[in-house]
Amino acid sequence: MGAQWKSKHKEIAANAKGKIFGKLAKEIMVAARGGADPDSNSRLRIVVEQAKKASMPKDTLERAIKKGAGLLDGGVSLERLVYEGFAPHRVPVIVECLSDNVNRTKSSMNVLFRKGQLGSEGSVSWDFDYVGLVEATASSREADVELAAIEAGAQDFEPADEEGVALFITDAADLDAVCKALPAQGYTVASAKLGYRPKNPVALGDAERAEVEEFLEAMDSDDDVQNVYVGLA
Repeated sequence: MGAQWKSKHKEIAANAKGKIFGKLAKEIMVAARGGADPDSNSRLRIVVEQAKKASMPKDTLERAIKKGAGLLDGGVSLERLVYEGFAPHRVPVIVECLSDNVNRTKSSMNVLFRKGQLGSEGSVSWDFDYVGLVEATASSREADVELAAIEAGAQDFEPADEEGVALFITDAADLDAVCKALPAQGYTVASAKLGYRPKNPVALGDAERAEVEEFLEAMDSDDDVQNVYVGLA
């Protein structure tokens, strides 16, 4: 399933855009702590480009940058929280949250993990690599995903899925450099982030897989959850 689990029907949900904008706004606010200028803040630049591709309104984007950089009164203090554990059938899961209320988030995770098992720090992260994850689409018919990965300096890749999105995996320190190099190789970057990639994904039958996906759907729907990474083949 790749490094990050995605809801199959998220894009057609009535409130999908609102949820996407909300998550992007949080990422922008956190990134803007390192400076409000995307030209000198590579992390912010990557998230801003992602927000623009998602058609986030300009005023929403600018407000998020100013809040994160402390340029507006009443700025939100967000804390990044990482939870590790297992979905049903012992499938390893890492959940990244951005929260302004740690107690609320902790309570939600306790409830959501009831159908699986909430673990301690390090309980499953040893079975994941922390890497750069770049999603990109071919901007020309001549684009070759393997050649593009090599020339751009990516460590690995996954071919395009049914939506035409290829995944390029980088060393964490090389994320920005690979993003800048991919356009010259015929690829348009859709999103880029640091995240977790499973080392030993678990293969399941259809019934068990459906049970895991139901668990992941519930996890992803929580307002504090930013990303869900799963070791599912």
